[in-house]
Amino acid sequence: MPSPLTLTVPFLSFAAPALPESPGLSNLKKDSALPLAGITLLAVEDSRFASEALRLLCQRSGARLRRVETLAAARRHLAVYRPDVVLIDLGLPDGNGVDLIRELVKNNKGQSVVLAISGDPDGWSSAVRAGAAGFIEKPLESLAKFQQVILGHLTGQPVGGCTLREVRNIHPDQQALQDDFIHAADLIESGGEEGDRYVVDFVRGLARSCHDATLETAAVQARCSSEGLAGLGQVLAQRINGAADPFAKAIEKG
Repeated sequence: MPSPLTLTVPFLSFAAPALPESPGLSNLKKDSALPLAGITLLAVEDSRFASEALRLLCQRSGARLRRVETLAAARRHLAVYRPDVVLIDLGLPDGNGVDLIRELVKNNKGQSVVLAISGDPDGWSSAVRAGAAGFIEKPLESLAKFQQVILGHLTGQPVGGCTLREVRNIHPDQQALQDDFIHAADLIESGGEEGDRYVVDFVRGLARSCHDATLETAAVQARCSSEGLAGLGQVLAQRINGAADPFAKAIEKG
């Protein structure tokens, strides 16, 4: 068995031991254009924009992706299926992804690689203490980095350089981003202290994913007061109202 390998992801170095052979591993690296062919991933992710990014990353790598939005849905899925990799967002509508990480590490006995993903770089500490094999910071843009992290954990071997085609960044559909904006605005309008804490973290991670510094600042300020939360709602409304209508563009082209 290969000796443990130290991998580096944003803000963290950690030991990644080789895993027992799984059905998906037999197809790894057979096709350099699709290095994750045969690998199955489960994304526990509530953001449609982040999920769209993951869909593109998996599609261009050959991996099969399933997605759920909540801890409850993830537990139901994992009671039936055992993916090669589980990517768990830390901020979810029904709780903290750290709880699911802890459960999986305790119960799956290394059958799946468990990775945390978050727009908050400070989340790596709690994720790794809970047993996550690693931490991936949003935004999820680089195809090369995504492939390197996944392959490194699955094989326990260093991953070499990438081709020019592989180093290109992916660009998720902006309509998915608008869907997230609308969802967040609806949550703010509906109110509720627990919901407010969740939506602020949701929007902050979303702002990091789309490189929107103004939106991120508004999310930070929303933690402090009801006025700040109202201000966040206004910034979201500006993003929603200022977006181009994709259906109108389609009509113009037609």
